[in-house]
Amino acid sequence: MKIIDIISQFEKPELYAKGTSFMWTDKHISKQLLDVHLNVDTDLASRKKSTIEKTANWILETQKEKGKLNILDLGCGPGLYAEMFAEKGHSVTGVDISKNSIDYARKSAQDKELNINYINANYLEINIEPDKYDLIVLIYTDLGVLMPNERENLLKMIYCALKKGGTFIFDVLKDKDIENKISPKIWEANKSGFWRDSPYLALSESYLYQEEKVILFQHNILDAFENIETYRFWTHFFSKHDVCKMLEPHKFIDIHFREDILPNEDIWSGDNVIFTITSK
Repeated sequence: MKIIDIISQFEKPELYAKGTSFMWTDKHISKQLLDVHLNVDTDLASRKKSTIEKTANWILETQKEKGKLNILDLGCGPGLYAEMFAEKGHSVTGVDISKNSIDYARKSAQDKELNINYINANYLEINIEPDKYDLIVLIYTDLGVLMPNERENLLKMIYCALKKGGTFIFDVLKDKDIENKISPKIWEANKSGFWRDSPYLALSESYLYQEEKVILFQHNILDAFENIETYRFWTHFFSKHDVCKMLEPHKFIDIHFREDILPNEDIWSGDNVIFTITSK
């Protein structure tokens, strides 16, 4: 492979240009992600256990007058929030695209004798029964990594799936100091690691699209056979006004915000994250 071919991978892509590979269903990477999810001391794939507990308790506190809830946890991962909801006596359904995460979640629920319905699927593609859920949650800023058209379709589905008076709670990254959230260019060589179980070179960089309030986090993985796979993560940042503008066409009402749910530890937590509570 010529060096010019590698350099060309670092030209700034057009907005929302797709990568060539998908991380969440890759057998090796999804195993690495599960390990990171289950690390109680980091915020890399899931938040720290103490933060998850605080967030789950706060979510349920907002619903305390409703009694037993029928809850849908979108992007549930290995079931960290779902289990806490179920332990409080609520009926929970969790959906996640990662088979490794869902397999782990099902076994964990079985071991703890928790009756949780887990679905291994892309939540952008599932059909959900209308008027079924008292509460739908989408946690860890998932909404902000979706393409605009995906986001619109998901919001439409969520509104339909909620019962009248049901609640939707989600979090997004705040449009605060976006330029400080750009990652430096990193070149990393490994015999094996997060991206592959064989030798690879990882070329990582990020790009800011200021007007759209978007950062692309891009990883080009060059393997021993000189194949290049490109992983792209389009990350959106929002103001409260942006969130209201996004929700109102879908008829959501009673929009409220909290910016004090997470500990103020870094540029990805504290008041850098907006939690939104809204209703049907």
